[in-house]
This record gives sequence, C-alpha cells and structure tokens, in this order.
Amino acid sequence: MDLAVKINDDLKQAMLARDKRKLEALRAIKAALLLAKTGKDTSSGEIPEEVELKILQKLVKQRKESAEIYKSQNRADLADEELYQSAIIEAYLPEQMSQEELQVLVKEIVDQVGATSMKDMGKVMGMASKKLAGKADNKSISGIVRGLLG
Repeated sequence: MDLAVKINDDLKQAMLARDKRKLEALRAIKAALLLAKTGKDTSSGEIPEEVELKILQKLVKQRKESAEIYKSQNRADLADEELYQSAIIEAYLPEQMSQEELQVLVKEIVDQVGATSMKDMGKVMGMASKKLAGKADNKSISGIVRGLLG
C-alpha cells in the first residue's frame, strides 16, 4: 500500500478516535510528504520509496534530538511528547536491523570495497547507505565502520 494512502487512512482513524497526539504525528508526516511531492526530487508527482524512507528517518531523528534537548532542560513533558511522536513515525519505517546483523553486513561491505583505513570510509558509507537505506540509521553504520577501519 502506498505510504500516503496509509497515512491518510490512519489520519481518519485517529480523527474518529479523537487521538490528538497521534493525529499531530500523522499530520507532520503528511505535511513532509506533501512538501516532498512538490519538490524537485519528484517529476511525476509520485515520491520514490527511498525518498519516503529518508523523510521518515529525518522526522524520527528530529523528534529524538528534540527530546534530548528537552530532557537536558528538565522538560520531561515535552520530551515525552517528542518520543511518542517518534514512535508513531517509526511504525511506518521498515523494521530496523539489530546491531549484530548490521555488524555482519557492514563487514561484508568493507571486504567488498577492499577498505583498509579511515581514508576508505567514504566509499564504505556510500555503499552501506544505499544498501541499508531504511533498515539502519547512518549514525549506527558510521560507528561500526569506524570500529572496523580504525
């Protein structure tokens, strides 16, 4: 099912259930998708799946960073709201890989590229980002790459 259609269906359900918190998160997704649909990445009016995944990952990352800032300022109420929204948005992402699975795949990519030092990190990250798009965040990937190459 198309992500935009799924979001619209879930929006309707949240409206009927009068779930304001979920509604706010879903509206944020819908707004980001509409912005992307009118942007330069889409010539046919349809958003490629890779772009949708990047948008969702960006929204989750923003929410988690905001929650950290709120926690550091002793605003637990706002931090909880951001974490709740990030959990709603994450539900639309593919299941994230475990650290062990990620470690194995990154090791394979390092061997494939023939990387031996930190100078080769760009090559490894480029390939890993494409291969693992939506399944793992780049921060985790780069941490593993640094561990293997450093």
